[in-house]
Amino acid sequence: MRTSLVSMAVAACLAGCDEHASYESQQQAGANPPLPNARNFLAPPMQVPKHVGWKSGETPKVADGLKIEGIASGLEHPRQVYALPNGDILVAESSSPDEEPVTTPKQLIAGMVQTRSGKEAKGGNRITLLRKPANGSGEWEKHVFIDHLHSPFGMQLVGNTLFVADTDAILAFPYQTGATHIDGTGVELTDLPSTINHHWTKALLASPDGKKLYVGVGSNSNVGENGLEVEYRRAAVLEVDIATGGSRVFASGIRNPTSLQWEPKTGKLWAVANERDEIGADLVPDYLTSVKEHAFYGWPYSYYGQHVDERVHQQRPDLVQKAIKPDYAIGSHVAPLGLLFYTGGNLPEQYRGGAFIGEHGSWDRSPLAGYAVAYVAFQDGQPVGAPKPVVTGFVSADEKQLRGAPVGLAQDKDGALLIADDAGNAVWRVTKAGG
Repeated sequence: MRTSLVSMAVAACLAGCDEHASYESQQQAGANPPLPNARNFLAPPMQVPKHVGWKSGETPKVADGLKIEGIASGLEHPRQVYALPNGDILVAESSSPDEEPVTTPKQLIAGMVQTRSGKEAKGGNRITLLRKPANGSGEWEKHVFIDHLHSPFGMQLVGNTLFVADTDAILAFPYQTGATHIDGTGVELTDLPSTINHHWTKALLASPDGKKLYVGVGSNSNVGENGLEVEYRRAAVLEVDIATGGSRVFASGIRNPTSLQWEPKTGKLWAVANERDEIGADLVPDYLTSVKEHAFYGWPYSYYGQHVDERVHQQRPDLVQKAIKPDYAIGSHVAPLGLLFYTGGNLPEQYRGGAFIGEHGSWDRSPLAGYAVAYVAFQDGQPVGAPKPVVTGFVSADEKQLRGAPVGLAQDKDGALLIADDAGNAVWRVTKAGG
């Protein structure tokens, strides 16, 4: 009976939410995005395509000069891809830990919405290894590499140690080149914030010298409504010392830093972040930004610098004054979950030196935004121009059906772009056409 009532509530909400975005994502791109006035909604705008998956022979669409192939299908919610030096590919298949108590109608509706979209499908909670077949064509060999993990996401190889970021800890596993399986549960390097796990993914990046790990930890709420005591060491990028396991907050006030990368020209740390919801289809733009040590980026008290969020119960004007504006907006509710600075030589020249972004898409906006892999050009270490869609077709032209949704990105040994597609349960490989 409760499911039926909730289904009716979802339908009513979707039918009644006629607030449409005024800006295209590209119109909100750049260092100074237009920011309309915040709005309060009894039910925030929503648009939810129904998950249908990929039919046999279907693939995403790519921009001119590129080609795409599926190298793995039938996976269980693949969220991240990681390229090993020998050419093997690791895929983190992951479920939400489902540890957040459902205490409001909003949470019930959100769960129903996510199920409809296919984004809450059960994951394998393991890491699968993909190996290129001997004949070089078709799907790659699949091997269960590490099993029985707890919502894994980030992966980093440092020397002969593979670090895996579960939702509640960083685990260390011994790695041997060419191995197709690792036994055991791993050794815990350090615990990670895990109270409630509203945002459960933990992005992971090693420092160039192999001495530190940087971890993206999302907030436990939209804007602090679960109480700030559960936000300890969250909405932050943590720095972890590999030798000791000790950690500190490197930067804070980033609502959900979902992917971390080093910008190749300057060597600076960059992240993509999911901003807050429920104040309008055009608020707040998700962003791509450099991550400065000791910096504060506003969450939950303000957004895009010092635009105060009036919904926060305990205001902190002293912190708002310190809030740094992100470098580059990429559009509201595109939900970036993957970031890759491309340094290879396989793709055409126009894709070299900039950043690919895996835009997972969100139900918090109508018309839909995201559901694509976009490319942002860089010049002198800074983003320029608007994001350009490179891989599309994850959602139907009428926005009613969802085939897949891009998440993590990687560059393989041959310079191809790899895409984890969690709603499509696939991994895609993009190369230069004719290459």
